[in-house]
Amino acid sequence: MIKPEKTINGTKWIETIQINAEERATLEDQYGIDEDIIEYVTDNDESTNYVYDINEDDQLFIFLAPYALDKDALRYITQPFGMLLHKGVLFTFNQSHIPEVNTALYSALDNPEVKSVDAFILETLFTVVDSFIPISRGITKKRNYLDKVLNRKTKNSDLVSLSYLQQTLTFLSSAVQTNLSELDRLPKTHFGVGADQDKIDLFEDVQIEGEQVQRMFEIETQVVDRIDHTFNSLANNNLNDTMKFLTIWSLTMAVPTIITGFYGMNVKLPLAGMQYAWMLTLGISVALIVAMLIMLKVWRKM
Repeated sequence: MIKPEKTINGTKWIETIQINAEERATLEDQYGIDEDIIEYVTDNDESTNYVYDINEDDQLFIFLAPYALDKDALRYITQPFGMLLHKGVLFTFNQSHIPEVNTALYSALDNPEVKSVDAFILETLFTVVDSFIPISRGITKKRNYLDKVLNRKTKNSDLVSLSYLQQTLTFLSSAVQTNLSELDRLPKTHFGVGADQDKIDLFEDVQIEGEQVQRMFEIETQVVDRIDHTFNSLANNNLNDTMKFLTIWSLTMAVPTIITGFYGMNVKLPLAGMQYAWMLTLGISVALIVAMLIMLKVWRKM
């Protein structure tokens, strides 16, 4: 979808969302955007990048934003969005229709302090970076819950939730890191050449916010990994206790089986002719079981 033109203090803004083949052709024919650039900026597998074409004087920004697969389960991946300055016109590409990107764009548009297209771009990046924070807080809340259930019986649903948190943290931590690396590089590129004090301040604000988000995700990743390690340790301990119980129980049941097996043979055996021979075999079995349990307990203390 190519939305109607808007203006950012005299600069045209063309917003695109999930464009199809026909709309791509429109961008090529009507606005003269090269096909390779459109393919690049709408590729869902692209990573964060900034490209300046010295011949065309074009500037292309690619950044990663959080994309929800299941908000309730905190399942997130990241998807790229692009901004292209081409022949004095700003084009934005949100091929995955990411809500956080739409919010960031219109928040920057409505900001009265945004008085240039460069400020619009930086304010948009600031809001996108900021959109990672609520997800981090949701992860904190969820892992606090999982930490509490460690003292109770662990359910499979808890393990699945923990797995989702680890997957989300892997995707988002990587995106935050690559975004921050590009934000640190951006002032040194053509986009940062001749920046006035207001633009320098915006650069610093975005970088500081990016560093804060990065630290938040680093901490969450470490804590979730420790919880996962604790879960695994508890699962192994429970398995060991179960195997120990089953081993002792099987040894206990083996004793009367052996004794009664002897007296079940069709041959003459000592004491077999006694009136209460079955009580004798029972007593022998009990005595041997008690002796075996005592030995197991003593050996465990050695």
